[in-house]
Amino acid sequence: MAETKDAVRRDLLFHGRVQGVGFRYTTRDIASRYTVTGYVQNLPDGRVRLVVEGAKPEVDRFIVAVTTEMAGYIHGQDEEASRATGEFANFSVRH
Repeated sequence: MAETKDAVRRDLLFHGRVQGVGFRYTTRDIASRYTVTGYVQNLPDGRVRLVVEGAKPEVDRFIVAVTTEMAGYIHGQDEEASRATGEFANFSVRH
């Protein structure tokens, strides 16, 4: 996705029982329904990191879809917002 002036970046860390429950692949499937780029990744400390870029309304809807779908596993989340970098060509699962 090319960087646009309206594009945003969100970097989220999900806490809870978020690994071993299909979180990353569910998130990738949800991402395929939105115009977003970025990645989702398991962290060694048991959290899941989600980095997403796109137009703000689309990113907001995507995050709501992910948190709604995975609500039973998420016990907390931290989020940072910044300007999009345009560094991603698609949305992927990182290992």
